[in-house]
Amino acid sequence: MRRRSLLVFLCMLGISLRFAEAAEPWETLPPTPAPISGGHSGYANVNGIRLFHVEIGAGPPVVLLHGGLANSDYLSEQARALAPSHRVILVDSRGHGRSTRDQRPFGYDLMADDVVALLDTLKIDKAAIIGWSDGGIIGLDIAMRHPERVTRVFAFGANTSKSGLKDDFDKNPTFAAYMARAGQEYAQLSATPKEYAAFQEQIGKMWESEPSWTDAQLREIRTPVWVVDGEHDEGIKREHTEYMAATIPGARLLILPMSAISHSCRIPSHSTRRSWVSSASSSREHQLRGEHIANAGTDTFKRRRTPRSTTCALKIGKGAAAVLMKFARLAEHGVE
Repeated sequence: MRRRSLLVFLCMLGISLRFAEAAEPWETLPPTPAPISGGHSGYANVNGIRLFHVEIGAGPPVVLLHGGLANSDYLSEQARALAPSHRVILVDSRGHGRSTRDQRPFGYDLMADDVVALLDTLKIDKAAIIGWSDGGIIGLDIAMRHPERVTRVFAFGANTSKSGLKDDFDKNPTFAAYMARAGQEYAQLSATPKEYAAFQEQIGKMWESEPSWTDAQLREIRTPVWVVDGEHDEGIKREHTEYMAATIPGARLLILPMSAISHSCRIPSHSTRRSWVSSASSSREHQLRGEHIANAGTDTFKRRRTPRSTTCALKIGKGAAAVLMKFARLAEHGVE
């Protein structure tokens, strides 16, 4: 009997191990990147809060906005890639990371106004915006309500209504792991380290009703917009991403079909992908490492080969930052 039980246990263990080995790259949450070093960091007193931000580089301004519950460290690799030719401003959204919050309910309008107030503080007339998830939604909000302050919006993993979210997104194991880690980081960075549960509840209330933009509101956007997502996004419906690109006038659609692109993960910076990074940055054609396919006013880039060392989301690192560099150039020279 004991022998039979042991055999059953070993069989189950083998199944579990094979399942673990079979986990797809986009289902594995990589480490949060290290914070930017060598930049100028500080707090701006805006809208009744202290908004943390980091600046690095010089040139046309680009604001990087992270996703909900995260902090600006998640986009530090993009900042490093863009800094040689751009003035990059990384922001901790209100209540996130090192920034404080007040008693007002969270809302995308409010967080968009925070970014505009930061631009005023930094004496920046207008900037390109690269946003992931909530950051992309904030970018679109600014394009609708403050179009004179933004040159371009690159919105990755964003949605414009609750109907764009997949069912049980919050129960997805990858996203659940992300939320748990975000809580640990909140405790390390926040001025109110023991209030993550209250903070998460406030954000959750916003997500219950926002965003809720109509077709008419989206059609009012005149800012050039790239609507972007990963092939394996666990939170946003593909048809919603395509709807956004089709509804926003002149918007471009970019789907990143790498083997490890999802909503909550990113390409890591470990040395196993350095050769791919260097080869992917030699020219515009090789940066994209694929062919450009025009279809009904949208753009997709299909990869001929996917590097197995990549793992997950916009939070894309230096290699896929080639796409961001293309976007940043468009901010200077316009949409071709």
